[in-house]
Amino acid sequence: MNKFIFYAWIAASIALLLYSFTQVDLSLTLSQVSIWQGIQKFFQQIGYFNRPLSTALYLVIIIFMFALYLKTLDMVQNNLLTRKYLWKIILVISVALFFSYNAFSYDFFNYIFDAKIVTFYHQNPYEHKALDYPGDPMLSFMHWTHRTYPYGPMWLLLTVPVSFIGFGYFLLTFYLFKLLMLGSFIGSAYFIEKISRKLEIGPLLSLSVFALNPLIIIESLVSAHNDIVMIFFALIGIFAFFERKIVHSLIASGVSIAVKFATIFLLPALLLDLFFKVNKETVIRAIVVSMSIAVLIVIGRTNFQPWYLLFVIPFSSLIANRFYVMIPLVVISFFGLLQYAPFLYLGNWDPPVPDILNLIMVTSILVSIVLVLGWRFKRTILNIK
Repeated sequence: MNKFIFYAWIAASIALLLYSFTQVDLSLTLSQVSIWQGIQKFFQQIGYFNRPLSTALYLVIIIFMFALYLKTLDMVQNNLLTRKYLWKIILVISVALFFSYNAFSYDFFNYIFDAKIVTFYHQNPYEHKALDYPGDPMLSFMHWTHRTYPYGPMWLLLTVPVSFIGFGYFLLTFYLFKLLMLGSFIGSAYFIEKISRKLEIGPLLSLSVFALNPLIIIESLVSAHNDIVMIFFALIGIFAFFERKIVHSLIASGVSIAVKFATIFLLPALLLDLFFKVNKETVIRAIVVSMSIAVLIVIGRTNFQPWYLLFVIPFSSLIANRFYVMIPLVVISFFGLLQYAPFLYLGNWDPPVPDILNLIMVTSILVSIVLVLGWRFKRTILNIK
């Protein structure tokens, strides 16, 4: 069974890798090699000119991945999957999707351009935006060209060297940035396992809940959002805190906040333990609550985006042995990825898409509540019997 689940995850990863290239922007040529251009046009034909097929393929892939996810979690809970095979699955997924295109978000291009403003144009991205360089070829396939740099200074310190090493070659720089995300994803998985051991909760369960969650995989390795880098340093900070290495914890937490400011919401939970000496699981619960508040604040300022769940899922995975955590985590992750389906089908975010997305989000919450209550009722009945 270990081998079966291993090869099934390989198949799912390859399917997602191939599908990602259906979303390559029509204005972007990834390579001048004539054979590749023919392949790229074939995939683009599906993504842009056969949208019903593209949407169906996407839904099949994510349904297959969630079925695998649930089967893998069941195997882990029943001690049917070894740590060796679990890490083999995680590493194979990571390597395969390292080569994917950032199919569901253009933010990745903004990360590259922000660093390019420093390394190529020798200017300050806090003061200059992509539109200030109208002759740059990247503008033909970028979105959000009107905004200045919105992240913390640490993100620049991490990405400027990567941009410099890319020597101005787009494809090389593209994959160097992907390598940064891949390292952060694997590092996050590593520290989730270590923190889980501190909590004396099944480390393999927490590891698999996080690292095999299709939403985490897509947003960290495919779309490659910098939230995973923020989370990586936050997890280092939490682990150091539980080791009572307070200075190390503050440094790592500070780096996380300086990548992207959302993890400042971690601090109240850590202070709770520092001053009131609560147990480690209570700290994690407080972190889940505080980071959920961060998500609500961001949603109130803009709109819900699936990658916002990266704020919460990594920490929720540490207490996923609780059914009232596990059920919403899985359900909301699935419905979160459904948010991309209307765009894939219609090709825009115009009405009625916003109403559809709101319906999907509300449905995910209602389904979570019903399933949690149903599970609680089932447990109560079984106990009575």
